[in-house]
Amino acid sequence: MKQIINTPKAPAPIGPYNQATLADNVLYISGQISIDPETNALITASVEEETHQVMRNLEAVLNAADCTFGNIVKTTIFLSDMALFPQVNEVYGSYFQLDFPARETVAVAGLPKGVNVEISAIAHKNRD
Repeated sequence: MKQIINTPKAPAPIGPYNQATLADNVLYISGQISIDPETNALITASVEEETHQVMRNLEAVLNAADCTFGNIVKTTIFLSDMALFPQVNEVYGSYFQLDFPARETVAVAGLPKGVNVEISAIAHKNRD
């Protein structure tokens, strides 16, 4: 059975997709960018602030599905430039305790709304 997860505490989708889909206790979270869901404004003052907003958006979707960062088993980080990796990696790592998820990080030609960071995740509800 498939369950759609959407929360007003994360940015509304900007296309034909949902924030997340839960199927067989696996939560597939769509890529999150640095939109502040309260103001609908992009947070882009620095790549660190941008990444914190992305992680807060991921957390809101996780919470809507009764999950935490501890439930994440895999992430994908998309960057506008691989030179941003050290700053993004430092912020990203601060959201996990131990037991980091599997991950890949790739630089791409462009991201939605011209942002520098987008992160998607896969979580398993029975992981904690």
